[in-house]
Amino acid sequence: MSQIQELHQQAMDLAEMAQVAKLRNNLDLAAQLSRQAFEKERLAAELIAGDLAAEPTRSILYRSAATLAIDCGEIQSAERLIAVALSGNPPTEIADELKDLFVQMNIHKYFARRGMVFDEANLQIFS
Repeated sequence: MSQIQELHQQAMDLAEMAQVAKLRNNLDLAAQLSRQAFEKERLAAELIAGDLAAEPTRSILYRSAATLAIDCGEIQSAERLIAVALSGNPPTEIADELKDLFVQMNIHKYFARRGMVFDEANLQIFS
């Protein structure tokens, strides 16, 4: 198994263990495991960063690392990971998911800077 695959598998195992810890209300352990998962996935993504031909693997690893970063409260890291992922050649579907992830983590700040509150509960969609 390649180092990238090994790191990714370790990250996914740690993320799963973090979810179990959350369900058991062991939030300290969940936070520790989430951080370890994030670090492993970030390392896996960084190992493939320069290989733009390794799509969709490259952008999937970056999307996963960004999601784990958000779980750890590492918003700036998540933003950087998304930017690196989008700087390659991600498939359209994954690029859209990365952009959506960026919007989701920034929409409240965007509205706050304009003196507004984004209220998802009362969001209405007009067709």
